[in-house]
Amino acid sequence: MFIARVTGSVVSTQKAAAMVGHKLLVVEPYRLDEKSRGSLVTTGRTFIAVDTLGAGLDDFVLVVQGSSARLTPETAKLPIDAAVIGIVDAVTTAKQSIYKRE
Repeated sequence: MFIARVTGSVVSTQKAAAMVGHKLLVVEPYRLDEKSRGSLVTTGRTFIAVDTLGAGLDDFVLVVQGSSARLTPETAKLPIDAAVIGIVDAVTTAKQSIYKRE
């Protein structure tokens, strides 16, 4: 599981029947800044993840990959490799607030 920021969406009019009606998001994984440990920084990668929660642009989300992406009732029968399983409200490390959703 990792934290990612929603940076966009994907629209696909031609897709597997099981995927019809499912929102696809472009997500960019973030990690704790190695030097300051006081902020989240991008990893420079992007993924496409199925969203069943209604996340929006610039939201930080929790993403799972692989077989874990198919373990929710909403995604159990989907041919997916990544899914949004949570919308992040706050991130705290070492008693320091790193991120708080507005």
